[in-house]
Amino acid sequence: MAAYARCTATMADIETVRRNIRTRRGEIARNTVDSYISALRKLYVLEDLGAWRPSLRSRARINTTPTRHFVDPSLAAAAMGASPQMLVRDITTLELLFESLCIRDLRIYSEYLKGTPLRYHDQSGLEADAIVTMRDGRWGAVEVKLGEGLVEEGVRSLLNVARKVDQDVMEQGTGFPFHRD
Repeated sequence: MAAYARCTATMADIETVRRNIRTRRGEIARNTVDSYISALRKLYVLEDLGAWRPSLRSRARINTTPTRHFVDPSLAAAAMGASPQMLVRDITTLELLFESLCIRDLRIYSEYLKGTPLRYHDQSGLEADAIVTMRDGRWGAVEVKLGEGLVEEGVRSLLNVARKVDQDVMEQGTGFPFHRD
C-alpha cells in the first residue's frame, strides 16, 4: 500500500509501483503486484481515475493511464506513515493528497448528479485534474491547486483544454455548478 500511496494523484504505471516495492522490500513478481492491487480494488481501498477522451480538433494523443487514488487519501497518508508535520514540510506530497481529496469529493458530488469524473492529459502535457461529464453531454473541467499563487496557471490550463475540444461534437463545457432538473 505504501508503494501505491507514493504514486497518489499521478499517472504512474504498475511497473513504477513494482519498482517502489522492489527498492524498499526486494524483488517482487509483477503478477504478485497485480494480485495485491486487484484485491485492494475489490476491497474498495483503491479507485483510480480514468481518462476522458473527447473528440478533438487536433489528432492529439490522449494518455489513457489512470491517475492513481485511494478511495480516501487519508489511507495513502497512513500507508506512507505521513504525519501532519511531515506533510507541511513536504508540500509536493501534501498537494498530491489534497488533489486526491478533491477527486474523492468530486466523485461523491457528481454521482448524486449522475455525472462521472475523469481526467485529461494529452501528449503535449496539457492536463485537467478532472473533467466531470454528465449523461446529457455537459462537462466541466477542474484543476486542483493548493495555494493562491497557482490559480492563474490552473486557469490557463483549463482554457487551453477547452480550446482543444471540438465544440461541434462535444457540448460546450458548462463549468460548475451543474443544476439538477
